[in-house]
Amino acid sequence: MALSEKEQALLAQMEAALSAEDPKLASTLRGRTPNAVHRRRAALAAIGFIAGVAILIIGMSLTWVMSVIGFVVMLVSTVSALTWWSRANSSRKPRSGDGQDFLHRIEEQWRRNEDGTD
Repeated sequence: MALSEKEQALLAQMEAALSAEDPKLASTLRGRTPNAVHRRRAALAAIGFIAGVAILIIGMSLTWVMSVIGFVVMLVSTVSALTWWSRANSSRKPRSGDGQDFLHRIEEQWRRNEDGTD
């Protein structure tokens, strides 16, 4: 069932308001999360690394210049993959029950037990 022009305009207005109010949610609903973009870039860098290995191996049999080019392609691909992958992982929210919370609770329990025995 098609929407009328008035309903389409209202829907567009609601989408714009959602994008202005919560851009992260709007991005998630569109299906293009920052993590997906960074992971895609990291995958492309991995493909570039494999291409660099191939150029390096072919260059070993042809000329040393081609081997150097292959090595540079591998190096650039590795650095970019690590950068994009770290950006994808750094944008994740930490878990509520991470190690620091656990250690803090254990320390508090230890202090309460210590104060109760004195």
